[in-house]
Formats: sequence, structure tokens, C-alpha cells
Amino acid sequence: MDIDLYRYSLCIALTLMAFFAYRFFFGKVPDKRIFDNYLRSRHLMGAALLLLAVNYAVHLCVDIRHIDVNAAIVMNLSTYFFSYGLFVAALHMLLNRSYITRNIIVRHCLLWLLYVILSVSALIFTEDGTLKAGLIYSFALMLALYGFFLASHLLKVYHKAVKMMDNTRSDNIETYVRWMSVLTYWMIIFGISCSALTFLPDNLVFLWVLSSVPFYCYLYVSYQNYLLFHETVERAIESDQ
Repeated sequence: MDIDLYRYSLCIALTLMAFFAYRFFFGKVPDKRIFDNYLRSRHLMGAALLLLAVNYAVHLCVDIRHIDVNAAIVMNLSTYFFSYGLFVAALHMLLNRSYITRNIIVRHCLLWLLYVILSVSALIFTEDGTLKAGLIYSFALMLALYGFFLASHLLKVYHKAVKMMDNTRSDNIETYVRWMSVLTYWMIIFGISCSALTFLPDNLVFLWVLSSVPFYCYLYVSYQNYLLFHETVERAIESDQ
């Protein structure tokens, strides 16, 4: 592995993610009640980026991949599991404001806790070899299946929202639908592929890091652009409901 290339990649991604997370949390939003939903969505995105930034920081500062590659993979998978819920919840907030309930939050946290306990137990209590490798691959498959489950529910809500707004003749609505379409499908493809990218060999691991940069840039720019016509979209959704 080219250690310098790996660390430079981490520095680039970590800097951007920390900046975007800060802006999602503290960027200015018009002081109107109608923007509350948008603000909640942005905070959830900021939390997801902050969680992933912490993961990258551990890789950069502790160099865990060189200490124990299996531990690094388990850490990545556990981080992705929790961040999946945050990303999906953030988009749900723009599509269906009643999605996030106490039951949803508790269920996701319990599933994540169970996933962490099982994966860490497999890491600690099994010897290096075929069994450990098989268990880790199975946890990656479980993560991908969980991602598919969340994605399928998100797509149903997305298509329902698009159908609801089909009769609305507005450039803002069309822009909203186009933005949500690109972001939703990109997030699903990228999110699920992360469970595979974390297994890249050492000489290609920098690609796992850099692959996130275009997605997070598009995510941030999209949220900033959407702020310009969020009020129009919200009023259209409210009138259709």
C-alpha cells in the first residue's frame, strides 16, 4: 500500500466531511416554521457525515487497518449500519414528515447494537482463518440486505411523493423531483456498495476513501440548492395532502 496516498485520501475526505457536517448543523436557514422539516433533515445528514468523519479520523490517527484489517472492516461495517438509518431518515423527512417515530428509532438502535455485539464477538472469539473470514463476509451481506430493506421502503415513499406531485405544474417541483431522484438512487447504490468496497485490497483501499467525495459534494450542493425552493415544494405537498 502507498501509505502516503492512503493518508492524503483520508485527509481530503475527512476535511470535506467535517466542513459539510458543520454546515449542515450550523448553516443559516430562514427563520420560518415551514423550514423546520428541512432543518431536521439537514441535521440528520450532518449527524451521518459526522459519524463517518469520526470513522475516517480513527483510520487516519490510529491506522487501524495496518494493526488489524479485520477490526477495521468490522468498524466500517458497524459505522455504515448506523449511518444507513441516518441517511434514510434524513430523506424521509423531506418526503414523509411522520416517518420518524420512537418505535423506528428504538428498533434501529437495537438492531445496530445487536449487529455490533455479534460482529465484535466474531472478531474477538474466533481465530484468524476461514471461519472468521466467512463470518465477516456474512456480516457484510447482512449489512447489504439491511440497506436493501431501507432502500425499498424509501423508494416506495419517494414514488408515492412523485405521483402526488405529478399534477403540479411548477419548475420548482420538477427540480425537486429530479434532485430527489438522483440523490436517492445514488445514495442507495453508494451506500450498499460500501459494504463491498471496505474489502478492497490494500493497494486499492484509497479508492474506498475517495469514492465518497463526489457523493458528499453532490449531497451538500443539492441541500443548498433545495433550500432556495423548499418553501414552494412544502406548500405544494401540504396542499396535496
